[in-house]
Amino acid sequence: MSALTITNVSKQYDQVKSLDCVSLEISAGSVLALLGHNGAGKTTLIKMILGLTPLTSGEIDVFGAIPGSNMARSFTSYLPENVAFHGSLTGREQMQHFASLKGESKKTANILLEKVGLNHAIDRRIGTYSKGMRQRIGLAQALLGRPKLALLDEPTSGLDPISRHEFYDIIKEMSENGTAVIISSHALTEVESRTDKIAILSQGKLVANDSLENLRTAAALPIRFDIKTKAKNNKKIAQDLGGKSINGHAIELFCNSDKKIQILGQISSFGAKIDDVDIIPPSLEELYRYYSAENRSSNISEGE
Repeated sequence: MSALTITNVSKQYDQVKSLDCVSLEISAGSVLALLGHNGAGKTTLIKMILGLTPLTSGEIDVFGAIPGSNMARSFTSYLPENVAFHGSLTGREQMQHFASLKGESKKTANILLEKVGLNHAIDRRIGTYSKGMRQRIGLAQALLGRPKLALLDEPTSGLDPISRHEFYDIIKEMSENGTAVIISSHALTEVESRTDKIAILSQGKLVANDSLENLRTAAALPIRFDIKTKAKNNKKIAQDLGGKSINGHAIELFCNSDKKIQILGQISSFGAKIDDVDIIPPSLEELYRYYSAENRSSNISEGE
């Protein structure tokens, strides 16, 4: 079932086109990473989905409802990049206030605070919280009402590595329960293995929208081999494979994906002279640079 359908959406501010004919779809229970440089249009798109910013053209459908309508709002939760809460309230008081607005019980508010790891500070004033702790309250309020669509803008900002891991465990649980999740993030390494699809915005245009595997196939960027060898064999093996010797113990070698099996066969032929081999596909960061640069190049050509 489609949770969110965006069809040919554009947004014009005077002479500036913030979004240019963007179309994408996210199904119930899936997780989409929304990527793009500052000013690419990510926040504008999120605000349009929430009904906070009107569309210049196109359509957005939230589970069959119009963005900003009572029905759409009842389905949707939102975690902004910079959360702001009343500093004089305790975590418990703030969450219970949000719960009352959502028609949820105080007990539910307390359970969610514990879920995001704030049980130890539930009765402390928010003014004493760190940025990461305030972010956890933001996540807790985004879980209220079991939303069908969750929009999370830089959700791990301010969180330590352990807290980030716990956050993605919660996201996984949400998706398994049928919630469609959109994560707008600059933390490419984080979302690389934790999302079903990647959507990349560049200068207001959607330049990529697919699974990580399909984006890698379409980009056809080279695969990297990191090969560990015995020092005495290193230079000769590097020369035979056409790779680069590094520090006398390692070899770096790049090839196209269709040559991977052939290269593996050549490496295997060296037998015990090889200590280890790592095959590293193009990272999301490399793919992001590739698709964004491709769009910039096409814009330059059009301008010329």
